[in-house]
Amino acid sequence: MSPESRPPLTTYQDFAQMIDHAVLKPELTDVDVVAALEMAKRHGIACVTVRPCDIDLAARILAGSAIKPGSVSSFPHGWQNTATKLYETRDLLRRGAKEIDMVVAISKLLSREFQHVQTELIQMSEACHKEGAILKVILETGYLTDELKIIACRCCERAEVDFVQASTDIAPADDLALLRKYLPEEIGLKSSALTVDEALAAHAAGCSRIGTTATAAILEAWKARIAPPTV
Repeated sequence: MSPESRPPLTTYQDFAQMIDHAVLKPELTDVDVVAALEMAKRHGIACVTVRPCDIDLAARILAGSAIKPGSVSSFPHGWQNTATKLYETRDLLRRGAKEIDMVVAISKLLSREFQHVQTELIQMSEACHKEGAILKVILETGYLTDELKIIACRCCERAEVDFVQASTDIAPADDLALLRKYLPEEIGLKSSALTVDEALAAHAAGCSRIGTTATAAILEAWKARIAPPTV
């Protein structure tokens, strides 16, 4: 949805429903993951994205809540072959994932093997949608020319993916305006943020989903902003 056509954020829930809490650091223990999941339940966010090894735990703890358990496929570089990506994704879906963040085949985009990219995205999209799950595609635009970013957007459109994200933050990129321009309104845009101001800037640029590790701090800051003034 374009920035101009989206309603403004006015309530706590408006903001919370944009948040996708990331629990992906390699050093996190089971205790850390459980704490993150319980925090997410308290704050009523949209999704928690965990490492593939944690999806069973996430699905169990989030069961009965409105928060979707999510995980990652072909993360973080997108270099697995298509069969491996599909196997990983289908396994995650079988184990309870409702959202999948997938890294596009960056090397294939750079090699201009666009049919490979297109076919892979279509297969991934079909696998997710068959199970009623959301597919979010990460482009790593820091490696791409503007031409390749636009082509990647067209591939995502044809595959009917649900969201597109510029970067994993391993290769930082700020291409929200370009991506929003070349994606249809029905495909959401996801960005990352560590502060409430960064999240609001991403929303203003057309994002409807924010990936973050700072969920509690962002939402507490948002509550303070919308709280009625004391007399």
